[in-house]
Amino acid sequence: MATFDSESIRNIGIVGHGDAGKTLLVSAMLFSSGDVSRLGRIEDGSTVTDYDEDEIERQVTISSSVAHCHWKGHKINVVDTPGYSAFVFDAKTALLGVETALVVVDGVEGVGVQTEQVWSFAEDLGLARAIVLSKMDRDRASLQRTLRSLQDAFGRSVVPVQLPIGKESEFKGVVDLLSGKAFAGRADGSGDFKEVEVPDDLKSDAERMREELVEMIAESDDDLMERFFEEGTLSEEEMRAGLGRSLERGLIFPVFCVSSVRNNGVKQLLDQIVNLFPNPLQRKPFAAVTAEGEPAEIVPSKDGPLAVYAFKTFADPFAGRINILRVISGTLKSDNRIKNLTRDQSERFGSLQVFQGKSHEAVSELRAGDIGGVLKLKDTRTGDTLGAPTLKHRVKQVELPEPAISFAVEPSTRGDEEKIGSAIAKVLEEDPSLEFRRDPQTQQFLLAGTGQLHIEVVVNRLKQRFGVEVDLKPPKVAYRETIIGTADVQGRHKKQTGGHGQFGDCKIKMEPRERGEGYEFEDKIFGGSIPKGYIPAVNKGVQETAAKGYLAGYPVVDFKVTLYDGSYHNVDSSEMAFKIAGALAFKKGMAMARPVLIEPIMNIEVYVPEEFAGDVMGDLNGRRGKIQGMDVKGSSQVVRAQVPFAEMLNYAPVLTSMTGGRGSYHMDNSHYEVVPPHLAEKIISEANRDDH
Repeated sequence: MATFDSESIRNIGIVGHGDAGKTLLVSAMLFSSGDVSRLGRIEDGSTVTDYDEDEIERQVTISSSVAHCHWKGHKINVVDTPGYSAFVFDAKTALLGVETALVVVDGVEGVGVQTEQVWSFAEDLGLARAIVLSKMDRDRASLQRTLRSLQDAFGRSVVPVQLPIGKESEFKGVVDLLSGKAFAGRADGSGDFKEVEVPDDLKSDAERMREELVEMIAESDDDLMERFFEEGTLSEEEMRAGLGRSLERGLIFPVFCVSSVRNNGVKQLLDQIVNLFPNPLQRKPFAAVTAEGEPAEIVPSKDGPLAVYAFKTFADPFAGRINILRVISGTLKSDNRIKNLTRDQSERFGSLQVFQGKSHEAVSELRAGDIGGVLKLKDTRTGDTLGAPTLKHRVKQVELPEPAISFAVEPSTRGDEEKIGSAIAKVLEEDPSLEFRRDPQTQQFLLAGTGQLHIEVVVNRLKQRFGVEVDLKPPKVAYRETIIGTADVQGRHKKQTGGHGQFGDCKIKMEPRERGEGYEFEDKIFGGSIPKGYIPAVNKGVQETAAKGYLAGYPVVDFKVTLYDGSYHNVDSSEMAFKIAGALAFKKGMAMARPVLIEPIMNIEVYVPEEFAGDVMGDLNGRRGKIQGMDVKGSSQVVRAQVPFAEMLNYAPVLTSMTGGRGSYHMDNSHYEVVPPHLAEKIISEANRDDH
C-alpha cells in the first residue's frame, strides 16, 4: 500500500449521540470512495467498523474502530466512535488521535445528550469541529429545525454550507453554498451524482444563505474582510480558503447534509473533507507532560523526533495485543526498537499495519500524521507515548470517568477464580475505564464500569473471547457501624488455671467523632495503673473487635476510646490478657453508647433532556434522595442529588427506560449517614440470620 505525505492525510473522528448514524456514514464513505465493494448495513451486521459480535447483536457501536478511504489523492483516516452513554468515554481517547471531530447529528431528532458531551471532548482538545446532518431522507427531517437546536447548543458559529434538495423522502442532493452549484444523486444508492440547476424554490434561500456565509467568513479573517469591503463579495476560492482557516481555528462550524442509507451527499462530503479540513500538521500541539510532571507540548512535525501516541488497545485472543497508533512527528518504520516513554520500556516493533475495521494490511512505514497499528507489543497500552530517545515529553493522558456502577462477579464454575483474574486483566488492557478489585470488607470481587450495559458487554466478552463464564450479583453495600452516645465502662479479664493465670483490667471512655474522622485512641494512664507495655494491647483488642462489628458485622468507625485507668497482676498479666480486656470493654461500651448503622451516600449528577427532569427528580426522591439543585448545560438539564448507595443499585436500567436511552449519570462517594431505624432493623436482622 502506498504511503502518504502529511499534507495529503485527513484524520476524522466520527462522533455523536447514539443511533445518530455514525457507523452507517462511515460505511457510505468507504463505499463511495471505492475502498469497499458494498454499502454495509447495520441490520445485517455488514458494516466495516461494527464487527464485534456484541456490536452486531446489539446494533450499537461499543468500541472505537479505525478505517480509511482514498479520495482525490488523499488518505482519509476515519475513527468510528461509540455514542451511547455507557461507552462514550471511548470517544474521548479516540479523539486525541485526530485533528477534526465530525459530529453526526440526526436530522430528525436534533442535538442529543451525548452530542453535547462529545462536542465538549473535542473543544477541550482544541480540535476542529464540523457537523453532518444524517438521515435527511427520513420523515420529519429538517435542516432549519435541527440548525436551531445546534445553534442553541453551540452558538451562532454553526452555519450550513449546503442546502438539501428535496424534503424527507424526496431528499436527492445538495446545493453547495461555496460554489453555488447543485448536485443530485441517483436513486440506486451508488453515490453517483450529476450537476443540476439550483431548484427554483431554493434559489432565494441559497443566495441569502450564501451572502450570510460570505460575511461570516470575511469577519473571521482581516485580509478577507478588506477584500470583502473592496469587492462586496468573495470568490469561491477565497471562501473555501477562509472557511478552512476558520474551521481549523474553531471560529466556524460548517454543517453538511447526507443520507447514508441512500448514499446521497456523501461524495460531496468527501470533497469538503479534502478541501476544507485541516491536515495533521495544522493540528494544535498535543498537550504533554515532562518526566517531572510539568506541562509541555509535542508539535506535529514531519522532521521532528519520532513521537507516537497509542490511542486504542485491543486484546485479541488469537492475534494478541493490538495497538492503534497516531504518528505525531517523524516517520515510524517497521522492524524497529522504540522507547515507551510512559512505561520506561523498550518495545520491538514488527510489521506496521493499516486497518479497515477488523482486517489489516502491512505497510513499510507511517509518516507524520498517519494512523496505523502494530501487533503484539509487550507493554504498550491505551494512552502511552512512544518515540525517539531524544523525545523528552509524553502526551498528557485523557481523564476517564469514574465508574458509575459495580457488580460482584463470581465464577459460574467452581475453581475458575484464577481464570477470571487473567481474562479480566486482558479486557482491562483495552478498556481503561473498567475497574476490577477485591472489596476488603465483603471479600467480593467487584467489576466496576460506566453502566450496567458496559458490565454486561464485558461479561459477554469474557465468555466469547476467553471461555470464562461469570455470574453477576449486586454488590454488597459497604455499611458501617458507629455510636451516637457515650459510655464509661470496665473490661476485666480474669482466669485462673493450674499454672499462671490471666489477668487484665482496663477502664475506658467511648465517645462519637465527626463522620469520616475515623478511630482515635488516647492513653491517659497515670501512675502506672497499667504498665506501658500492655497499653497497645488494649488498643489492639478494641480495634480488632470493632472491625468485626457489633450490630450486624460491619466495621465500627468514627469513635474515640480514652484509656484512663486499670489494674494488673505482676505474675498473671500479659499482652493477651489486656487485649481480651480491651475487647470486653469495647463490647460493653457499644451496648451503652447507642450504636447505629450508617450507610454510604453518593453524589449524583443526572444529565437528561428537559422533558424528563421532573420524572428523574421524582424517582430520586423515591430513592430517599435529597435534590441539591438543577443546572442547565446546553439543551440538557443536570439534576444534582445525594442518594443512598443502597437505593442506586438498579438505577442504570431504570434511567435508560425512563428517558428512552437519552439520560446519563455520574456517581461518586460523598459521606455516610445514619440508616433510618425501620431499614436498619431489617438489615441487622438479615445480617444476623445469614451469620446463623
